[in-house]
Amino acid sequence: PAFLNGEKINVSSNPTLDDSLIATGFPYYDFNMNKRILHCLEYFMEHTQGIRRFGSAATDLAYIACGRFDAFYEYSLNVWDVAAGAFIVQQAGGKVSDFSKGKNYMYGREMVAANSFVFDEFSDVIQRFLS
Repeated sequence: PAFLNGEKINVSSNPTLDDSLIATGFPYYDFNMNKRILHCLEYFMEHTQGIRRFGSAATDLAYIACGRFDAFYEYSLNVWDVAAGAFIVQQAGGKVSDFSKGKNYMYGREMVAANSFVFDEFSDVIQRFLS
């Protein structure tokens, strides 16, 4: 289990992508996927309850773990951006993967994280636009 201030936390139980709040970030140096990133962003703007960008993958993942956001994706990440957050999301009942639904999210420079209800649908959208 995962804890916040001594209280057990869980990812959200939101069952649909349409009702989800999404978190993301944008690359600082690697702009090769800009057009695809923008198309993906446009899709989520039109098919979710909104998108938030805090500027810290670690914070976004912590918010996924405690149910404040339903899903997260980002490209051009480093291991230090995601290592602790990925573990906390998993301990809180969430799922994490790379953009191809694989296990290379730690060193693959890309990550998807979500509650287990929206993970597959969310990952399918990410895969369509960004893989």
